[in-house]
This record gives sequence, structure tokens and C-alpha cells, in this order.
Amino acid sequence: MQKRVLILLSNGFEVMEAGCFTEVFGWASIYGDVKFDQLSVGLRSPVTTTFGFDVLPEKLLNDVNVDEFDALVIPGGFADAGFYEEALSEPFLDAIRNFDKRQAPIAAVCVGSLSLAAAGILNGRRATIYHQIGGKRKAELERYGSVFVDQPLVVDRNVMTSTGPGTGIELALKLLEVLTTSEFAQEIRGRMRIPIPNLTWYEKPQL
Repeated sequence: MQKRVLILLSNGFEVMEAGCFTEVFGWASIYGDVKFDQLSVGLRSPVTTTFGFDVLPEKLLNDVNVDEFDALVIPGGFADAGFYEEALSEPFLDAIRNFDKRQAPIAAVCVGSLSLAAAGILNGRRATIYHQIGGKRKAELERYGSVFVDQPLVVDRNVMTSTGPGTGIELALKLLEVLTTSEFAQEIRGRMRIPIPNLTWYEKPQL
């Protein structure tokens, strides 16, 4: 059995936030019955990352049929690196709408949540985002009609959001759980030596 995961890269994305998924699903393909075909796509090639080095996406978004994918991953990035120029563009948002229309799983890290909000899929739904001092990103999320939840990882139906790079691995494991089983996700956690966060991690307000 095979499942396909689309990793949608905006210029200015954070490498760590994408790498959490490629690692978790790479390990899952080795040890599980489901093989995960991960494809990185961008609106350009190369894509410049948050901290300056270039990454070559495997394909351009225009050359991909997003209907063929089972799940969508959106890493966040930095405004100073130009992240929002592509992450809030119509081609980017249209891809998000496609997955949500099919109720396919969508996982967004950090300010990747703003792409989901701008696509119109978070209106009235629970989500989280990077907790910038002063609540700037929170306010932006709420302006799109999202119900902000001050937790590191929030799931509302098919949409999963988390607050920053350090939460990416937990989000990747949650997506793996959704696409397989809780038991298998915990097996991969153990094989990768990823510690289980304590209750404080899940419940402590971060603003």
C-alpha cells in the first residue's frame, strides 16, 4: 500500500519544519506496511530557505496534479525571507483548498497556519500559530475567522497546526497517526528515539 504526501514549499521556508516530515515518513516507509511517497514542490526552483541556502524542489506546483496526493504539509517561514509573498499567493492557496475540499489531512507548522487561514479553510475552526511577542500572528489568524487555541498542537477535523520548529516532529507524528494508526506512530517515535512530551508541554500557555 502507498500513500502520497505533498510538501508545499514557499520561498523563505524553514528547513527544520520540512525535515521533520521527511524524516518521520522516511522511517515509516522502512518499518511499516504503508510506503510513503513524499514529493517536495515549489512555485520556483531553486527555493531559498529562511537562512539563505537554496533547495531544489523535486517539481513545480504547476506540474503536479494535487488530486493524486493523500496529505499536504506546509512548513512555515520568515517574512524577512519573503515567505508570505508565495505562501499567500493564489496558486499556493488553491492547492490548500483542494485538499480541504476532499477532507484530506493538512498539516501546517508555525506561520504556515496563515496560508490555511488565507485560503479560507479556518473560518470558525480551531488552530494555533507561532506565538510572536505581542500576539501579532495570533491576531492575524483571528482576523481570518479562526478560533485561536494557545496550545503547541491543535487538530480540527482534517487540519493540524502547530506553533513552531520545535513542534514540527510532534505534528509529523500526528499526521502519521492519522494516515496509519496510533500504534504505528508510537512505534516510529520509539525507533527514532523521540521522547514523549509531558503534560505541561501540551497545556502550558505559550503567549
